[in-house]
Amino acid sequence: MHKDILGLNFIRDPGIYLYRRHYRSGLRSHIMQVLNPEDVEKEKKGIIINGLRWYPRAEPLKMLRIFRTRFNTLEDADEELKRVGIIQTYLAPDYLARPGEFLVDYSRHGKYEILLCGLQEYVQGQILDPWGLLNRDHLVSLRHDMGFDNTENSARISDQWIRSVRERAQEFIKKLKQMIEETGHVPDLAGAGNLILTRSGNIKLVDINNVSRVSFNPVINLDDRGYPICDKSIEALSLIERKLLGRSSLRTEPIYKTFLDPERMKEVRALDKEFQLSMAAPISWPGSS
Repeated sequence: MHKDILGLNFIRDPGIYLYRRHYRSGLRSHIMQVLNPEDVEKEKKGIIINGLRWYPRAEPLKMLRIFRTRFNTLEDADEELKRVGIIQTYLAPDYLARPGEFLVDYSRHGKYEILLCGLQEYVQGQILDPWGLLNRDHLVSLRHDMGFDNTENSARISDQWIRSVRERAQEFIKKLKQMIEETGHVPDLAGAGNLILTRSGNIKLVDINNVSRVSFNPVINLDDRGYPICDKSIEALSLIERKLLGRSSLRTEPIYKTFLDPERMKEVRALDKEFQLSMAAPISWPGSS
C-alpha cells in the first residue's frame, strides 16, 4: 500500500501523489495506482451533486510498475529495455499502454540493486480475454460495461462500434505479425488482463514484462518461471484473429503452422497446467527475502 511505497528509497517522501495497490497482482511486477490526493479525498468523503452525495472512484493518473526481476549489471537491464523498445516500435501509441521505464538503485540490507520501473499510461476499458466469447453479444456487453448509454439507436451505434473494434483488431494483429516476422519477438498476450478493449475500440496491451523470443523449432520454450509463453501468446493471437475477424483456416499460415499443431498444443496445455499449480505460493515485495 501507500506506506510500503514510501518505504522504498527511490520514492520521495513526502510526495504529491498517493499510491494504492492495483486490483491485479502482477506476476512479474508490482502494480500500484498513482493517485491525486484530492481525488482520493472525494472518493472517501463524497461530493454533492444535485443534492445527492456521490463517491466517485479515484481514477489513476498513472500506473507504477516495479519489476520483480533483479539485474546484476546495467547491460542486463539494457537488454530488457531493448525488448520493451521492440514492443513500442510496433504497437505504440494506439495498441500499447505507454510504459515510460526508468532504472533505479534499490537499497536492500546495505547493498544496492538495479530495479526497472515504469510510470505507465492508465488505460480505461474492459479486459479482452482471447479464450472467452468475442461474439457480437459479448462485445455489446463489454460496451455497456464501459458506460455507453442505451438509446433508441443503440443497436445501430453498437454495430458501428463493433465494426470499428474489428477493423482496429485487424490492424493490431497485422502489427503483431509484423513484429514476429521481423524481430522474432512476441509480447505476453496470454496473461489474464493483459489486453484491454478501450472505449474507442482499440485493443491495448498493458503488460510488457514478458517479451519472448519466437522459435519455430519443435522444442517448446519456457520462460524463467516455466511458462510456455511463446506458444500461448501465439495461440492467443490466433484466437483473436479467428473470433474477431472470422478467419477459420489459420493452421496453414507460416506463423501458426508450428504453434497450432494439435500434438504440440496438447503438450503446451500440460505445461500450462503444471505452471498454474506451481503458482499457488504467494508473491513477495522487493524488500522481502
